[in-house]
Amino acid sequence: MQQVQFVETVLRDANQSLIATRMPYEKFEPILETMDRAGYYAVECWGGATFDVCLRYLNEDPWERLRKIRAKMPNTKLQMLLRGQNILGYKHYPDDVVRRFVQHSVKNGIDIIRIFDALNDTDNLKVAVEETVKCGAVASGAISYTTSPVHTLENYVKLVKELAAMGVSTICIKDMAGIMGPKEAYDLVSAIKDAVDLPVDVHTHCTTGLAFMTYLKAVEAGADIIDTATPPFSGGTSQPSTDTLAYALRQLGYEVNLDDAVLKQVADYFKPVRDGFVADGTLMAKSLATDAQCLTYQVPGGMLSNLLSQLKSMNALDRLDEALAETPRVRKDLGYPPLVTPTSQMVGVQAVTNVLQGERYKKVSSEVRAYCRGEYGRTPAPIDPAVRRQILGDEKPLEGRYADTLEPLFEKTKAQLGDTARSDEDVLSYIAFPQLAEKFFADRQAREENMVRYTIEPM
Repeated sequence: MQQVQFVETVLRDANQSLIATRMPYEKFEPILETMDRAGYYAVECWGGATFDVCLRYLNEDPWERLRKIRAKMPNTKLQMLLRGQNILGYKHYPDDVVRRFVQHSVKNGIDIIRIFDALNDTDNLKVAVEETVKCGAVASGAISYTTSPVHTLENYVKLVKELAAMGVSTICIKDMAGIMGPKEAYDLVSAIKDAVDLPVDVHTHCTTGLAFMTYLKAVEAGADIIDTATPPFSGGTSQPSTDTLAYALRQLGYEVNLDDAVLKQVADYFKPVRDGFVADGTLMAKSLATDAQCLTYQVPGGMLSNLLSQLKSMNALDRLDEALAETPRVRKDLGYPPLVTPTSQMVGVQAVTNVLQGERYKKVSSEVRAYCRGEYGRTPAPIDPAVRRQILGDEKPLEGRYADTLEPLFEKTKAQLGDTARSDEDVLSYIAFPQLAEKFFADRQAREENMVRYTIEPM
């Protein structure tokens, strides 16, 4: 009997997709020990936007948050999402920083690191994969799934073989926009299983309404693991429901080693948590709706929100349809990048700019210029030569791996911060998000001083 295992995403991607990662630690802390008994393959709880949001909005130390989760969940593998050479930020970092970040992620409690690159450029994955394996954690090599004339089954299999040769322990198909249909899932999983002897994890979103069908066909083709979310935080731009798929797969004759009584406790706990986010406006109805236009424009839910907010800030919401139609054209010009952080932001902003300027590429962001220079890696297809020339002029694009041109940064930053950084983790927080980390360090110091003052001079 084929066994199907589950990655529960409520602490990371479900939370990120539905409520922009605004769930503070204290909201889920009481249920962690119960979740530890559910029988999940892993709980995804860190990486992605969690690091940024902890510092920017929640006033939490992301490293301390991870250590607390680890202490409450000793029996469950903890998983994080890492953007390869981008780590958790939006630019490339030197190799010494990537290695340190992986080392400290594992040291603070991470068991599985899912490593992806927005362009599927394996040069941007190898250092993170190598260090993850060296630290004794599971390196899960991820394919950023998309469709285009160059994203063929053959090219995906070639990528998977490169990942296997690097030493990854599992392969993840990361369908961030929910655009992978059931036939595509069946064909891709089958091709991967034929090519390499590694477990396959499939990750998708309910955005387009395909996810349940996609998972069933992926499992039928031999997928070993699927990513799901507890029912109150499932659906819409999130993942399909853990409980529903456990029920359906068992009915179809698959082995599912999840404890249904524990799953119910987890769902019951998160219902009022979700209702609180609905009440304060954080969880919006549109995040729970099905949007099939993603199949045409390939715009992930988060990217669509960014497009709307950008147009709204410029009093140009009436130009949304034009911006959506321009998005695939920009994507084609830039060599068909998968639309995932940070390329989704680049393509979306450029599409809006082209529409509002009335002239294509008249104004270009520094990120798109860096992308055309080759700083983000090899594009899936060549960038349109005329567009590249319009953006770069006579400047020659970079040859080789951009990270090889970067000086080591960790020790230099540690010396520069001095006593401001209390640990290597503080140094890494600062390197990833300097201004946010500075503010967090200052707030932390102020809180501690107030606590001392309150203890010495009680009110």
